[in-house]
Amino acid sequence: MIRATALEGIPEISPGDDLAARLAAALPDGHLQTGDVLVLAHKVVSKAEGRVRSLADVTPGPRASRLAAAHGKDPRHVQVVLDESREVLRASHGVLICVTHQGFVCANAGVDASNAPGEGSVVLLPQDPDGSARAIRARLRGLRGTAPAVLITDSFGRAWRHGQCDVAIGCAGLQPLEDWRGRTDATGRELHATWIAVADELAAAADLARRKDGGQPAVLVRGAGRHVIAEDGPGARAMLRPEAEDLFR
Repeated sequence: MIRATALEGIPEISPGDDLAARLAAALPDGHLQTGDVLVLAHKVVSKAEGRVRSLADVTPGPRASRLAAAHGKDPRHVQVVLDESREVLRASHGVLICVTHQGFVCANAGVDASNAPGEGSVVLLPQDPDGSARAIRARLRGLRGTAPAVLITDSFGRAWRHGQCDVAIGCAGLQPLEDWRGRTDATGRELHATWIAVADELAAAADLARRKDGGQPAVLVRGAGRHVIAEDGPGARAMLRPEAEDLFR
């Protein structure tokens, strides 16, 4: 059985806060076990790392101004999106589909004003989400004597489907993919394409356990221990499809 429980009592996080200590305090004594997965909405990580920009401090350039005028957006917000992008793949319906410096393909380079600390500010993705997950895991090991897997997530849209779904953008202590290619199915047929996105599936499951408007940035998932590993592992970067294999680019 896989069980996902949102943690209560985590205060608003500010730049420089010891996020792992706040998480440890929110966990009941003795509640953290080997094999647990701690799933964190990226914004709580980004805020702790100071990945917040005030639009009042942003001067939009010519390209940002053109895109903003064409798509009905704040040119300062667009400039932040461009700053966080390696490439803009498409601009349509008020959305910029970008490749971030981390390699993610997502709307507006992950720059978002929801749950931002104050009017006129936006939250960015962590600069190195896998590194963030490893650091939080190591700090939790020091604080609680147990190192759960740590998964950092964001909500991404999906081609051909309405709605967003949480996916992994960073992880440590978790094998993010389970490769069944070369194995056989229940009838003995060889599997050629089955490659399970374990980290994304756990991210989506955790998101169902929290309220988007309830100040619940952390979810403890139990029952996925067979995917938890002692070492930090390859991180969520292992899930990024190389551009040469991307049929949509």
